[in-house]
Amino acid sequence: MHKILISRCLLGEAVRYDGQAKRLASEYLSLWQQQGRLVPVCPEVLGGLPTPRPPAERVADKVLTAEGEDVTASFQRGAQLAAELAEQQQCRFALLKANSPSCGNLQIYDGSFSGRLCPGNGVSVEALQAHGLQVFNELQLEELQRALLQADTFNTNPHK
Repeated sequence: MHKILISRCLLGEAVRYDGQAKRLASEYLSLWQQQGRLVPVCPEVLGGLPTPRPPAERVADKVLTAEGEDVTASFQRGAQLAAELAEQQQCRFALLKANSPSCGNLQIYDGSFSGRLCPGNGVSVEALQAHGLQVFNELQLEELQRALLQADTFNTNPHK
């Protein structure tokens, strides 16, 4: 059975930059939890950032707060630790918070702190993909379920 690295905020933990959670209510999530597939993580907290913390966005290869503080090293440290956790727990998939400078896949905020999105991935997504994980966001639950079923059927876990 393949495991899923999952953003703690999606499980209802108040670890987001604003001290809030983004609990995800889903039959899929309940099923995966019952099956023991979920491995919770918050890369930003792993990287040493407090909760709450100033909002940050990616600006090219850096992650900056709205005040201009460079928090790239914390984001990179958290991404590396998340990738190590995924490897230790033999995760093949990740379910992460959309649009985040750490966890966003497909698109992230554009660095202008104006709420605009642009194509791109968060720092942790890039690290996890480099370690062979397939990354999904909370709007892609059906795609993740299909990938899980296919992987379980064909037992394509590279860690075995």
